[in-house]
Amino acid sequence: MASDPEKLIIKADNLTKLSFTRWSTDWRSATGLYEQAANGFRVAKSYEKAKEAFEKASKGQEMLSSPWDAAKHMESAATMTKELGNWKEVADLYRRASELYNECGRAQPASDALAKGARALEDGAPDVAVQLYTEACAILEEDGKEQMAFDLYRDAARVYLKLEKYEDAAGIQISLALAADKSNATHSQCKAYLSSIIVYLYAHDFKQAEKCYNDCCQVEVFLNSDQGRCAGKLLSAYAEGDVEDIKRVAQSSTVSNLDHAIIKIARKLPTGDVSALKKEAMKDDEDPLDEDDLT
Repeated sequence: MASDPEKLIIKADNLTKLSFTRWSTDWRSATGLYEQAANGFRVAKSYEKAKEAFEKASKGQEMLSSPWDAAKHMESAATMTKELGNWKEVADLYRRASELYNECGRAQPASDALAKGARALEDGAPDVAVQLYTEACAILEEDGKEQMAFDLYRDAARVYLKLEKYEDAAGIQISLALAADKSNATHSQCKAYLSSIIVYLYAHDFKQAEKCYNDCCQVEVFLNSDQGRCAGKLLSAYAEGDVEDIKRVAQSSTVSNLDHAIIKIARKLPTGDVSALKKEAMKDDEDPLDEDDLT
């Protein structure tokens, strides 16, 4: 017959407290009991009690100078908290797990813990999810593992698009491009630049898209890439107000090789009235009348 997790917790708590009859604590025995209790509560789907037991087991492993095991238990506590729908606490617990992995000098698991938290929060607290994704990227970059952060940047961009925060989505693509540049991953870099321009066009911000394109073209690898040429064709089609050409470029194989979230919005281009852009361009091209010139 399995032990009662409630009784295991009581027994473990007693082992961690000093009293007239107990002059020293026994964290090793207590931690084992907390772990048993946590698993018992989890099987019983008593998530609140399981969470508390995992937190106690985590503290026990810290007392035993084992931050790796402490981090594992903190992640389990976060998983239980997700079941309860307490989004703020989910983020706090995953952040704590990440800190414990960092204490072990392990950047990858520290980043992974934050990414797990982000994925858990995408539906319930998407704003917090993107924060965790960007924090996870920062840990990897600080450790010189920029290439490991590419997918996390893409996940953050996807959530920003879902939130309709287009400027942030474009900005995170530029961050991805910079990380790719440091990793000599020129193909990923060029794809990220094109993705950023597409996001601005989807938001019907032609001026910002044009500015982004001009900035990106300062990078020679983009200027001479399929992605750079594709961006140039898109902007030319917008400047001409040519809806059919915009749609044709958005359906091109270059765009089809981007991330799914970017392909999805590209297929909807143009999102606004582009005829005004052509009128504006024609107006800019007209020479101003010089009243003093009578010839």
